[in-house]
Amino acid sequence: MIRIAAFGEVPPEEIFARAVPETDVSAAVSEILSAVRRDGDRALFAYTEKFDKVALSALAVTPGEIAEARAAVDPEFLRVLERAAANIRRFHERQVRNSFVLTGPDGVVMGQRVLPVDRAGLYVPGGTAAYPSTVLMDAIPAKIAGVGEVVMVTPPGRDGRVNPAILAAASVAGVDRIFKVGGAQAIAALAYGTESIPKVDKIVGPGNAFVAEAKKQVYGTVSIDMIAGPSEILIVADGKSDPRVLAADLLSQAEHDKMASAVLVTDSMALAEAVRDELEIRIPLLERAEIARVSIDKNGKIIVADDLAAAIDIANEIAPEHLELMVDNPFDLLDRVRHAGSVFLGRNCPEALGDYLAGPNHTLPTGGTARFSSPLSVDDFVKKMQFTYFTEAALADAADDVALFARREGLTGHAKSALIRGEVEK
Repeated sequence: MIRIAAFGEVPPEEIFARAVPETDVSAAVSEILSAVRRDGDRALFAYTEKFDKVALSALAVTPGEIAEARAAVDPEFLRVLERAAANIRRFHERQVRNSFVLTGPDGVVMGQRVLPVDRAGLYVPGGTAAYPSTVLMDAIPAKIAGVGEVVMVTPPGRDGRVNPAILAAASVAGVDRIFKVGGAQAIAALAYGTESIPKVDKIVGPGNAFVAEAKKQVYGTVSIDMIAGPSEILIVADGKSDPRVLAADLLSQAEHDKMASAVLVTDSMALAEAVRDELEIRIPLLERAEIARVSIDKNGKIIVADDLAAAIDIANEIAPEHLELMVDNPFDLLDRVRHAGSVFLGRNCPEALGDYLAGPNHTLPTGGTARFSSPLSVDDFVKKMQFTYFTEAALADAADDVALFARREGLTGHAKSALIRGEVEK
């Protein structure tokens, strides 16, 4: 049963379950990365047979397999995929940054070019955790950014095929190439390249502990989006909220993972008790009841605060992945929210809407990292390159100051470089 606590009884650092995992997989992951870097495709085939229990003859998904997957998917679901993709595109198109040029006296020209990475890699979990929504959320911003090639990796089933919904989503999102490989070995393939899978510049997408650790270890060889932890939801609700709705929204995250955290903060003890009772009714009805039960009993909490202002203070302190403001005038509170991955406003905006259809990205910072990082966006797939042009006159005007600065730092070679052009002329 979920715990009800008064404001202040639970330290902020204990509101969500953010403990370090008990199992250290770093050594096992390091071994996998080394094997793939050394043996390429041969290691990928071996690990796929070991972990996914299937012997493949090829890693690439063929155009025929993609066409078959689209045909196998329910037309109604395909329609929803297209609708979601349109919303995601509309939102992320507003994130596109422009290059700029500045001009100054004596013909000085400076500027910044915003350039997409050449190749991005998307990791998409498979099996029971197959999320076509993640394909849309990760691939569409990359395509909008202008990435030259979007490569997706996802583990095959025991029949050697990829979940049709995943392939259909990839087709809708415009993924360029798809490979049947998962786990840490897939991250290694994207980071180092193999005979079949090209090396990428950036890797994005969620995964299990092995995938997360692999992303951490290859960072520096390639860029990554973030290290995703268990899902989190914090709901701020006033006493007029419907306990059935609150319970349903809490369980929408609790069913993800036994380590997921679902927390309600309210100013009403009566509502807190009603939600607790409603959770007990609803948990047994879930298909993933066992997972939700552990999440709610171990990590779930209902905190009763003096007022909604205190509830927002809690949100800013712990920086949740998802924050729902279940109040009459949510925009009045929004300006006070400083740290959250994604905010859902009002009584008609369940977090699930953001997972699938609304348009803002669902790949979000977890574990309190929303204090300093952001949701996945078009920015994740571009880099900035700056440039500078000085004329002879402009350099002559700046050279003495550059040299003075350089000498103060003990870098006389820098000073000489700034002055030598003028010396040559003399």
